[in-house]
Amino acid sequence: MSDLDAALAAGRLAALELQRETITLYRPGDDSFDWDTGTDSPSPATVLYSGPARVKPAAQSRGEEVEAGEANVTLREYTVSLPWDTTVSQLPAVGDLVDISASPDARMVGRRLWVTGLQYSSTATVWRITAEDRS
Repeated sequence: MSDLDAALAAGRLAALELQRETITLYRPGDDSFDWDTGTDSPSPATVLYSGPARVKPAAQSRGEEVEAGEANVTLREYTVSLPWDTTVSQLPAVGDLVDISASPDARMVGRRLWVTGLQYSSTATVWRITAEDRS
């Protein structure tokens, strides 16, 4: 094992200790319209990952107010860090969702984030996903 490999292994182990939230990363199902009943029927979501993560505000996140429909919404950017060796059923994509189901910070529980970007690197200590809170 090279010095770099040893340093990465130690960093990845240390990063696991910071992953104190429990999340579900998923792709929402498509709605289909039922012409017989006149209602929308949502398809089930596809869970890509469920387990520990670190969720923290992005370094330069200030919150940006935008208008969505007829409501004002503040966008706040977060970094969601998953264990580096996480395997998923499908690669996440922009538009997938992250629901936070447990956290030492009770204000995070129940928060929903929208995936806005993905980062890949063989020398990273975690798998980073950028996401935003649209509340």
